[in-house]
Amino acid sequence: MSILVVDVGTSSVRAAVVGADATVSHEFARPTSPDSPVAGLVEFDARVYAEAALDCARAALDAHGPVDAVGIANQRASTIVWDRETGEPVAPAQGWQDLRTVGRCLELAGDGIRLAPNQSATKLADILDTVDPERRRDLCFGTPDSWLVWVLTEGAHHVSDLSNAAVWGLMRGDASHYDTRVLERLGIPAAVLPRIVDSSGHVGEATALPGSPPICGIAGDQQASLVGQGCVRPGMAKITFGTGGMLDVCLGSERPSAAVRAEAGTFPIVCWRREDRITWGCEAIMLSAGTNVEWLVDDLGLVDSPEATAGLAASVDDTDGVVYVPALLGLGTPYWDYGARGALFGVTRGTSAAHVTRAVLEGVAELGADLVEATESDTGLTLESLRIDGGMAANPVFVQHLADATRRPVEVAPVREATTLGAGFLAGLAVGTWTDWAEVESTWRPSTRVEPGRPTDRDRWADAVARAGRWYEDLSSLDF
Repeated sequence: MSILVVDVGTSSVRAAVVGADATVSHEFARPTSPDSPVAGLVEFDARVYAEAALDCARAALDAHGPVDAVGIANQRASTIVWDRETGEPVAPAQGWQDLRTVGRCLELAGDGIRLAPNQSATKLADILDTVDPERRRDLCFGTPDSWLVWVLTEGAHHVSDLSNAAVWGLMRGDASHYDTRVLERLGIPAAVLPRIVDSSGHVGEATALPGSPPICGIAGDQQASLVGQGCVRPGMAKITFGTGGMLDVCLGSERPSAAVRAEAGTFPIVCWRREDRITWGCEAIMLSAGTNVEWLVDDLGLVDSPEATAGLAASVDDTDGVVYVPALLGLGTPYWDYGARGALFGVTRGTSAAHVTRAVLEGVAELGADLVEATESDTGLTLESLRIDGGMAANPVFVQHLADATRRPVEVAPVREATTLGAGFLAGLAVGTWTDWAEVESTWRPSTRVEPGRPTDRDRWADAVARAGRWYEDLSSLDF
């Protein structure tokens, strides 16, 4: 049996086939970078994403042949509104990084409603205020998963799963239903909201594709990556080092006690819902990970490609005292300092491109260790080992320093993006490709396992972070 997976990411749309042996093949991708018309705004044309998804999905099916089901993974909280009758988007979609609703979030906080601008709630209200101020139109809201299901089923289904919906800011704390208080305060009609379905289960037929395979799996990208790396039992965790970095840990059937953000800066999430049973988790967030490597390549020109950073960094034994704080967009967990900025400390006349490159890789790894410590503090768990994926997982210098900084083994995923595997597993569980979570867990075969070596100087790291913090006081005072 085989599963077609469509992954709607921030900068690209991909389609691939996941086989019963947990291999990924017949992968096709299209770049779909969002626009930033002014600072703080991140938009995209949902029609372009839909066309890219259909093209890639059809290409994968042409290359492979029929499949048994379809799984979908997507960037969470990016907000799309379309006309129910015409199926056309009514405004540019607002990406999850879009910050135009910061002011509204602060206003709502004064009324006791705590929302962040990267959630969907205020993005949806902003779009409705622009295109339907009287709330009279028959519109649909959704994140990219909802939009893709709508397109694939040719308007037959308007849905989302709980791993996505629980991060919108529109659900009750227990994820049992939409929060009427938030809907009323933002003027969001219930009719625009999608029906919530299981992350693993039959949704409807993808009639826009050859053979009309059933859509049976939906998950946000980070939760899909968690499943894809076999972290399906309580206490198992992964970190994805992509553009940003996300540590997610599976907790089980009991919801974390924190209503929104816990003391050490992590957030409760829904990992998935299957057969109406919710599995909860916890998430720690690094605002910029691979972005720092892109900065080295694209902006500083210190190295020709992200892949070349490993060789350059390995050409020196250490950073010669240079420390880099990867706060290009501020600091997330555990600091939540939007006014912090990237900083290089300890630079001398003898500092080379190799030293700076190694410092950047080590800085991201040290921040990864902060995510681990925050997660353990908020959950009371001890993470015995880490599983990682994303572009930086292919960098051996980075992976070794992550093991050194966290003082635990690091296992690298066999595929660069485990989201595809995870969405495939969720769909496959619904159609019998895999029988249960134990079988999904048993498919984990890391490409490499790196043991911790020499401990890193965590005290110096903490000092560097403190110095980089609160660079812009106005931004540092923001708290969501």
